[in-house]
Amino acid sequence: MKHLTLFLAATAISFSAVNATELPDTLNEVVITGTRAATDVRQLSQTVNVIDRTAIEETNRASLLPLLTEQVPGLFITQRGYSGFGVSGGAAGNISMRGMTGGTARMIVLIDGHPNYAGIYGHPIADSYQSLMTERVEVLRGPASILYGSGAMAGVVNIVTKKEEGTHARLHAGYGSFNTAETEFTASTRQGKFSAVASGSYNRTNGHRDNMNFEQFGGYAKLGYDISDNWNASANVDVTRFKASQPGSESAPLIDADQKITRGTSALFIENRYARTQGAVSLFYSWGDHWINDGYAPGTTPKLFRFISYDEMLGASAWQSASLFDGNRLTIGFDYYRYGGKADNHFVDGPTAGQDVPQVDEREDEFAGYLEMRQAIGSLLTLNAGLRVDHHSKAGTELVPQFGAAFHLPANAQIKLSVGKGFRYPIIREMYMYPPQNKDLKAESLWNYELSFSQRIFNNKLYYGINVFKMDAENIILTLPNPNGAGMLNQNSGELKNTGVEVEASYLISKSFAANCNYSYLKMETPVVGAPEHKAYLGGSYTSNGWHASTGLQYVNGLYSAVGPDKKEDFLLWNARVSYQLSDMVQLWVNADNLLNTKYQINAGYPMPGIAFMGGINLSF
Repeated sequence: MKHLTLFLAATAISFSAVNATELPDTLNEVVITGTRAATDVRQLSQTVNVIDRTAIEETNRASLLPLLTEQVPGLFITQRGYSGFGVSGGAAGNISMRGMTGGTARMIVLIDGHPNYAGIYGHPIADSYQSLMTERVEVLRGPASILYGSGAMAGVVNIVTKKEEGTHARLHAGYGSFNTAETEFTASTRQGKFSAVASGSYNRTNGHRDNMNFEQFGGYAKLGYDISDNWNASANVDVTRFKASQPGSESAPLIDADQKITRGTSALFIENRYARTQGAVSLFYSWGDHWINDGYAPGTTPKLFRFISYDEMLGASAWQSASLFDGNRLTIGFDYYRYGGKADNHFVDGPTAGQDVPQVDEREDEFAGYLEMRQAIGSLLTLNAGLRVDHHSKAGTELVPQFGAAFHLPANAQIKLSVGKGFRYPIIREMYMYPPQNKDLKAESLWNYELSFSQRIFNNKLYYGINVFKMDAENIILTLPNPNGAGMLNQNSGELKNTGVEVEASYLISKSFAANCNYSYLKMETPVVGAPEHKAYLGGSYTSNGWHASTGLQYVNGLYSAVGPDKKEDFLLWNARVSYQLSDMVQLWVNADNLLNTKYQINAGYPMPGIAFMGGINLSF
């Protein structure tokens, strides 16, 4: 209650210094997530949040994910320190949406519409998602399996990569608490039909605890060519390499718990756009190379082996959308994914030094076709419906229907209804690795029922919306006693029933002042780590005469940092950012995090840092 009281008392402070992102001047905000073709978000039955390039740059942070926790109701991303998420034991970066966790691929990250996750373990790699590559982020709340297949049970985070239109360059550099440094350089050009953008970054920190170092190198490049007025081609590549250490929990410290990870993605697109039809064919490939030392407890001996793995994902997608007649849009698409990898325990000491003990070496295939239709009935109603048929080489076939309606009411108001199915195929780890493995696992499935109301008033300056949802999931994979023998076994035996409410609002008070807030309530019958019962954010900024000052309060209540036994967290964070545009080329900036010096944990046993500062310079050429 103390934190809730502080949050409410600070409301006046936040509203007096605000503008996170100005509201659009028109009602027609176009998105590509939730439908393959670029579409006015008002025509969709689902809810999509958009974080644009301006909002991303204003954070002056290398990682995208903390911004999403603030701006998207119902979404929460775990952290363990000031910079870096890591993998394996003690890792953070778990993405949950409405109580469905991305740690087991129930919430996935897309890069330009392509799934991006570790091929063996099936989870996103949070340190791969950086600001340098991102033009905007679109977050769809609710199942998206009809378009994106397995893993999109509760929603998706779609990172849309940069496509620059001019010739310019930008250097971002900062330094701050815990010997933390962040640098990024981006250059782009547009010459006739040809466009190119390239970025490179280096980030590091000592961390707020001993043995919590993090170091990262990243690079991104994208080339584009306009074949004609109606056809264009593009290709992009992104590679990040990071080294991370983790000290273990306070009650179980570790020595030499180190990781060396390289992740890469690449894609090729050929797109067409005509007056009544548009579509694309794309190929993509993502991969990861991992070296992990799980460390050892003080007083014990170091492990004799290191875990090494290589995973990959190869895919092809094709879709075409056409307006057959006025008010109609029909989309047909096909997807193919092949993913998997090889993992070994590589012995570095002892009598078996130099030898590898195999852990897994598997590949799986997924084929799918889908049909989606949208039909406007007059100016008051848009109907949406679709079906996906998805086949997994080991787990069988899933039928994925989705239905919805958007009612366009007077005074810029809307009511949306949607019913949709999401699903997740078992991942390679669950089927083939470690003693609980079970190669006969089937897909998890979920039905989502959702009702929303939203409105824009005061000449489009004030926006507010509310969503009410219910999720019923079955065949959830749990590790339980083996009914046919000794030991434990992964089984399709669980259920999840989540209900909740999500509220958001934005108000452009003037050209200099604006405010935004959101709140989500989640009721879970089965507790999940990293999914708070209550999450609220209130903030914004002031912009005038070269100054930009923003502040935000985030309140989290009922966050499970561990289950069995349960550990719950309740905390309030206050962050602030100030920048000054010294000239057309030079901007100075300062970030301040956790100004209340709140003591809290998100991962049980890993205390988060107190007050932290970072400052730097942005140069534009």
